[in-house]
Order: sequence, then C-alpha cells, then structure tokens
Amino acid sequence: MEVFNIHEAKTNLSRLLDAVQEGEPFIISKAGKPIARVTRLDAPRPETAKRLGFLAGQIDVPEDFDRMGEADIAAIFGGDDAPPT
Repeated sequence: MEVFNIHEAKTNLSRLLDAVQEGEPFIISKAGKPIARVTRLDAPRPETAKRLGFLAGQIDVPEDFDRMGEADIAAIFGGDDAPPT
C-alpha cells in the first residue's frame, strides 16, 4: 500500500481517488507517521477480514498428499538410490 504525505495527497487527490475506486487503497502520513487509510467504502474492514480457513469444507486433501509424486521427484532430484555426483 502506497504512502503519501498530506501535500502529495492534496495535490493528487483526484488521481488517488480514481485508484481507490479501482481497489488500490493508500495511506496518508503526517511527518512520516501514518494517520489515515483511504479505501473503498465497500472494502472489508481489516478487523473483519477472515482469511484462515476460508475454504474449510469446500476442498478435500488426499491422505497421501505429502507423498504424491514421491518416486518422480526422487528420480528428478536424485533420491537415496541415486549415485553421488
């Protein structure tokens, strides 16, 4: 997320708001310290955005997921049976 000081934000407000409308929020800072985040009105609030486990119950991971393609990978990268180089 880009950070603009107050002067830059005032000077480029129309351009910055066009970017916000396209989904690119920005931060306004004063003396190098962030004081405001400008986002779309319909953007989710940061504290309500839930990411962890958002696909729970929608996908199935096979039991052997961590061993899938094991032989092929060993052949490509030289598994225990490969002669030392």
